[in-house]
Amino acid sequence: MNLATRCLLELPSWLEPFVADWQEPLETAEQRMALAIALSGENSSRKTGGPFGAIVVNADSELLGAGVNMVTKLGVSLAHAEMMALSMAQSAQKDWNLSAAGQVQLVTSCEPCAMCFGAVPWSGVTSLVCGARRDDAEACGFDEGDKPKNWQSKLEDRGIATQVDVLREDAVTVLQHYVHSNGKIYNP
Repeated sequence: MNLATRCLLELPSWLEPFVADWQEPLETAEQRMALAIALSGENSSRKTGGPFGAIVVNADSELLGAGVNMVTKLGVSLAHAEMMALSMAQSAQKDWNLSAAGQVQLVTSCEPCAMCFGAVPWSGVTSLVCGARRDDAEACGFDEGDKPKNWQSKLEDRGIATQVDVLREDAVTVLQHYVHSNGKIYNP
């Protein structure tokens, strides 16, 4: 039997200096989305994972966590950009409930898939900003899973504000570039 007792979720080595060198403020949804999309593009161009990026920011515009899609690199299906960003923020805060210290926003280059949608309320996130839509990811071949059609109102019922289509065209461009560059589309 080969039973693993440890799973290391690790971001690519380029990510920390990339984020540290980011000179733009993170005050608006557009500024925050620009970083999430830049992460997705960098991950795609460096071939370190899929074309998705996400960040977690607090009400003071401080970056709490960042993530890129690491599914193919790590061989772990839960290593989506949102899950990585949330995990890194939770690890840094030493708390699963990110809102324990105040308002926290998840900004993701693409609308969350079914798995990431489920993680949003459990992480303590108080707002969500999305770039590309589910249809955009599925048009590129990604399987986004089963999620309620009224997913935004489901989150808003739980007190989580949502905003979609922020820099959508830029986010879609990264997805399409990934596909045209023969990036691996992972589906069961």
